[in-house]
Amino acid sequence: MPELAEVEFFRKRWNSGLGQRVVRVGIHGQTRVFRGINEAEFAKTLGGSCPIGSAAHGKQMIFRFDRATLGVHLGMTGELRVESPDFTPGQHDHLVLWQKDAALVFSDPRQFGRLLFQKGASDPPWWKMRPPDLLSQEFTREELAAFLQRRKAAPVKAVLLMQERFPGVGNWMADEILWRARLHPATPGGRVKDVAVLWKTIRGVCRDALRVIGTKWGDPPDTWLFNHRWRDGGPCPRCGVELSRKEIGGRTTCWCTRCQVD
Repeated sequence: MPELAEVEFFRKRWNSGLGQRVVRVGIHGQTRVFRGINEAEFAKTLGGSCPIGSAAHGKQMIFRFDRATLGVHLGMTGELRVESPDFTPGQHDHLVLWQKDAALVFSDPRQFGRLLFQKGASDPPWWKMRPPDLLSQEFTREELAAFLQRRKAAPVKAVLLMQERFPGVGNWMADEILWRARLHPATPGGRVKDVAVLWKTIRGVCRDALRVIGTKWGDPPDTWLFNHRWRDGGPCPRCGVELSRKEIGGRTTCWCTRCQVD
C-alpha cells in the first residue's frame, strides 16, 4: 500500500496539470472508487474546471479546482499517471481528466482506493479533521509519549500503523523506524523507554523517504532496512545477522534479533 512518500510522488505527477482547464471527464461508472459520489454531478462539475493547487497528508491527497475539491486515496493498488491528450482508458483507469496537452489518470486494479468530492472552494470535513503532520511542530515528543501510554499494551509496531496519530506510516516505514531506533516491534507501547529517540527517528525516516522516494521515486540505499526486509534470509544492513520475519500487530514484520532486543 502506498505510504507517505509514494503518495507525495503521485501527487506531484498530477501537478503538471495545474492551471490547465479540464476539457472532458471520463469515468468508469458504478465502480467502488466512486462510492458515495453522484457521478453525474461529479463529471459536470469537473468538466470545464481548472486545477489550481494540491496537497498531500499521510496517505491522502487533495486537488483543489476553481469550483470543487477532489480527494484521492490510493488504497493498495491505486496510482496517478499523466498520459497524452489522445489517451484511451484501459479497464482499470477509473477517472480521466482530459486537458489540452495531457490526460490525468487515476487507475486502481483492485478498487481499494477511493475518490472524494465536494463542490465549492472550502476545504471538506475529511480534510480538516487530519491529525498533525509528522514533520510539523504539532507532532511533539509529549504527544507521542501520551499516545504510547494510551496504547500501552499494544505492540509498538501496531501503534505506529495507527493513522490517527501517524498519518502516512505503513508497513515498511514502521519496520524502518523501529530498526533505526533499535526497538523490537513487539515491545508494548507503554514500555518504550526512550520516546525522544523514537520521535526523532520517526521524523528522520519521513524526511529520508520524502527525499529519496517522494521526489523522483529513487531507490533507497542498501544502508536502509528497506532493501533487505523483503527477502527470506536477508541480512541486517547494520550488523549482518539474518533478519527475522513474523506477523506482529496483524502485519508481516521484519527485524534484527541482535539490534532490536525485546
